[in-house]
Amino acid sequence: MFEAPYLLFLGDVPDALAAKMARGIYDWRPEAAAGQLRMKNCKADLGIKDMTVQEAAAAGVKTLVVGVVNRGGIISESWLSILVEALEAGLDIASGLHNLLRDEPVLVEAAKKYGRTLHDVRVPSIKYPIANGKKRTGKRCLAVGTDCSVGKMYTALAMDREMKKRGMKSTFRATGQTGILIEGNGVPLDAVVADFMAGSIEWLTPNNDPDHWDIVEGQGSLFHASYSGVTMALVHGAQPDALILCHEPTRETMRGLPDYTLPTLEELRDTALPLARRVNPDCKVVAVSVNTQHMDEDKALAYLKNVEERMGIPAVDPFRQGAGRLVEALS
Repeated sequence: MFEAPYLLFLGDVPDALAAKMARGIYDWRPEAAAGQLRMKNCKADLGIKDMTVQEAAAAGVKTLVVGVVNRGGIISESWLSILVEALEAGLDIASGLHNLLRDEPVLVEAAKKYGRTLHDVRVPSIKYPIANGKKRTGKRCLAVGTDCSVGKMYTALAMDREMKKRGMKSTFRATGQTGILIEGNGVPLDAVVADFMAGSIEWLTPNNDPDHWDIVEGQGSLFHASYSGVTMALVHGAQPDALILCHEPTRETMRGLPDYTLPTLEELRDTALPLARRVNPDCKVVAVSVNTQHMDEDKALAYLKNVEERMGIPAVDPFRQGAGRLVEALS
């Protein structure tokens, strides 16, 4: 879609989670990330080389990627001078924000002046159908979460990578801007008109070999007052054969909703499974993927053991422990 290497722009994000797009690209395509650009008040750090625009251009960087995920997907006015500087230095710009690059006159003018390209990832390029609910061949696994940003994409990517290592037929199906930037294709689900969201996921996960798995990236949460709609479209559009429950146990409230606590894993299971069985009666909850990054090793292992004993299915942190047991749970 656009050329590497990338300069990952973190802007002035208030915490590491707000830079999750940049983090995802670096974790899964580290060879493409030449460095990061952070503004003065930035509170995130990928642990890679800090670069100015000019240093990046001199190092052969081709594209500045806006690696920020903020509420509302807004391009901050304070970023514009840096983005214009990047265009002037010969870099293209890619962004997955709702606020499109092409809707910013100063960026459009600069791109035209310097012969550069603005890549808006969050723009559907396909005319998607309305979902029909018809059964498709092949198998599908969907990650569903207790909240936003709990590890659904990482779970799906880790499972797909492990399955390929084992010689299994598997495809990671990206449904968000970060996944699309990593995979190179997918559906920007939250930018699809509501009536066509489930249909876009049917389109993304077509008929396939009986032993082929589509590992579908989850979005939002059925319990999130802001973003439940995309999750519902995924549950029905994917017609999953297997659900992986995703959770971040140290979080006290929903992302962006300080008045709402997270549901339990049991609540997630008992809500998501009946909805999935509406379109696939054979769907099963097969495992739990837990993001334990804010726990030390002993606490993480104790928590995973407790969840496993409580729910009777494997509980794994795929980033800490690998995704082997999650993959084995599909059989």
